[in-house]
Amino acid sequence: MNSEVIMDRGRAIENDYIYLGNVAEYVQNENLFRFRCGKTEVLIKVLAEDIIRILMKPNEVPSLDTTQGVIFKDNKEVEINATEFEDKVIINTNKLKMQVNKIPFGVEIYDYEGDLIYKSYDKCFLGWKGKNIACFSEIREEERFYGFGEKAGTLDKRGESLSMWNTDIFDPHNPHTKELYVSIPFFIGLAKGKSYGIFLDNPSRTHFNMGEGQDKYYSFEAEAGKLDYYFIYGPEMKRVVSRYTDITGKMPLPPKWALGYHQSKYSYSTEEEVKELANNFRKKEIPCDVIHLDIHYMDEYRVFTWNLHRFPDPEKMIQDLKEMGFHIVNIVNPGVKKDPEYKYYVEGMLNNYFCKKIDGSAYIGRVWPGESAFPDFTKQETRKWWGKNHKAFTDIGIEGIWNDMNEPAVFRDEQNGGLEDKTMDLDVIHDNDGKPATHRELHNLYGMLVSRSTYEGLKGLLKGKRPFVLTRAGYSGIQRYAAVWTGDNRSFWEHLSMTMPMVMNMGLSGIPFAGPDAGGFMGNSNGELLTRWIQLGVFTPFFRNHNSINQLSQEPWAFGEKYEKIIKEYIRLRYKLMPHLYSIFYEASITGIPVMRPLVLEYQDDPEVYNLNDEFLVGDSILVAPICKPDTKFRVVYLPKGIWYDYWTKEKYVGGKYIMIYAPLDRLPIFIKRGAIIPMAPALNYMGEKEIKELTFEIYADTESRYTLYEDDGETFEYEEGKYSLTYFECKNNEKQIIFKISSQKTDFDTGRERYILKFNDMEKKPEEVKCNEKMLEEVEENQMLNGKNYWYFNGKERVLYVIIKDSKPEADTIIVNDTCAY
Repeated sequence: MNSEVIMDRGRAIENDYIYLGNVAEYVQNENLFRFRCGKTEVLIKVLAEDIIRILMKPNEVPSLDTTQGVIFKDNKEVEINATEFEDKVIINTNKLKMQVNKIPFGVEIYDYEGDLIYKSYDKCFLGWKGKNIACFSEIREEERFYGFGEKAGTLDKRGESLSMWNTDIFDPHNPHTKELYVSIPFFIGLAKGKSYGIFLDNPSRTHFNMGEGQDKYYSFEAEAGKLDYYFIYGPEMKRVVSRYTDITGKMPLPPKWALGYHQSKYSYSTEEEVKELANNFRKKEIPCDVIHLDIHYMDEYRVFTWNLHRFPDPEKMIQDLKEMGFHIVNIVNPGVKKDPEYKYYVEGMLNNYFCKKIDGSAYIGRVWPGESAFPDFTKQETRKWWGKNHKAFTDIGIEGIWNDMNEPAVFRDEQNGGLEDKTMDLDVIHDNDGKPATHRELHNLYGMLVSRSTYEGLKGLLKGKRPFVLTRAGYSGIQRYAAVWTGDNRSFWEHLSMTMPMVMNMGLSGIPFAGPDAGGFMGNSNGELLTRWIQLGVFTPFFRNHNSINQLSQEPWAFGEKYEKIIKEYIRLRYKLMPHLYSIFYEASITGIPVMRPLVLEYQDDPEVYNLNDEFLVGDSILVAPICKPDTKFRVVYLPKGIWYDYWTKEKYVGGKYIMIYAPLDRLPIFIKRGAIIPMAPALNYMGEKEIKELTFEIYADTESRYTLYEDDGETFEYEEGKYSLTYFECKNNEKQIIFKISSQKTDFDTGRERYILKFNDMEKKPEEVKCNEKMLEEVEENQMLNGKNYWYFNGKERVLYVIIKDSKPEADTIIVNDTCAY
């Protein structure tokens, strides 16, 4: 063993790490490789042809146990070919060549084209200093780094240092804030058009130095436990994200109402206030599905209770609101008030459900209810108990819960420490399902396990309905249980701007269902800021307007009719786009690919998008470029390769360049890529308000394009039993003729749809004829309707061909448009 001077966190220091020297012994057992270096063993486990796991704990043989963030099952039958040489071991899979160097110990990973994808740092690979364990890896030329979950700042994290420690940060976060509420120790490296992922499965405080102050190496380090990381090969970024979510889990489909607009405040604190709010939405016909109740609905902040002075009849209130199309989502925090006459505290104490000090007594910390005990969610019995307690809510009609303060946050006096101490004592003991560990080791898991307990409890209680859980804190795998909002932001234009890279990186980190508090939580918003934030919120996966007590109200009508009118139309746009959004959510649930995507995810060979922070894609064909500065009517937009259309004007642009776009207050820059097929529904006041009898498809015909529409009941888990519908759309355009095919791939759910309105955009002239299944369709005047028949008309001013056909499921339909010049 030895040590030397290297660069660390951007400055030269005496590196007192002990790090691995030469390999003394090597053993292979199926897909597991053991390398002994002195008293320390490194385990390399080939989990799949594109996933390799590396583990090390100083002077020990590391356990192969995983955290609860991992669900990936071992595959011992993966095809491996290993050859030992005097100075190295070569491990080949069908996709990768891994070279393990013996003198000193290090690794190099190549793809089958011979390109180097990942390499340990020559001067130091795996090392430790006290309880801290670190890994140093070489930075490739022009390498970029994405992911890391919920982080402030820009999309690309090269040159930054970041920490993972779930923190209740009330002071305004800024681009240099290193720790927020959610810790996802996963990132994607991209260089020369090829990508890979690294997932460090360790829920203690971890640090990532991505080349701050130097460009030779990056490092990641854990303050407790073992070093346990997964290498995931792409080369496409989409493949990396998908495989990472194979390891940590995919998002289940949320109830459709949860994709609608949410209205919240800290707090709507009386039944009268909530009913007045609901009545305003319906009277003004502003769509809304969800009203959130913050902590003031509770009896002295006791969880699972109601303040019956403020809410004298919560069951009737909830039923009345359901009849109006609203769902109520209640906040539930983990702190249980210390009160010997309080049911849940007594049950927790008698059954050892709470976290304990080393002397066996319950840990008590101060949060909203005052002195409180904290359930030990690492213990299965506690998780089941907590989940069943939600019966107090589900029995009166509640189907959604909001988990806050679950980092866990604990109030501290100023003299007791700063922000990093705003959690329970680090020597608190968790049961960890029979493998006790300290809070120092498991801190980042706590928030995820709160939401796991909530989700699993609701799922059992709701008898087939999908629960909705919203969380502030989480760890890798949180997507299996909850949507995430980005915590206590501010009503700053800068926080509006910061929303985009934050939510995009969360999507790249396996969390598709995320979003900010639109309008800002703390501080006073204004009409212009709220309008611009709502425009952005229409396209964030989670869409909630939430602000704090003693701040100006920011409901859609709060700043007057001028702003209300614009906000209303944009919320209506969200609901019109719901068939498309729901299909993208379905894709996310199957593949892990996010709903809101950075352009680099779709265009990883285009250097112009590598750190593009103020634009994003919804799916692969809608580009959104929000306005993030006051008094702004113009902005520059980068359009990647391809042909793009302004959503509002239908003006056509050739991509691969920057353009200047006009964007007054009522216009959010939106662009649609040629080849897109986008289903849209009539605007609703809430999901399920009425049966959708027709869908309109916005079609931008390209040489060849495809689209799959997913539909189910939006409410139950019957889709897991195959009760859903998949409709396949294919469009081919050869300039003279458009061939558009509709076919039902799966029809186990009755959509109730009667017809389609097909809108073929960018048509140079009226077509000569339109056929459906070889039958000539009748041409009609623009405002004419033929009930029960297929027909078409052409709008020359808009250059749009409208084809109206009956939905003939499950039979296929082929629409042929002749002599089109549709380019």
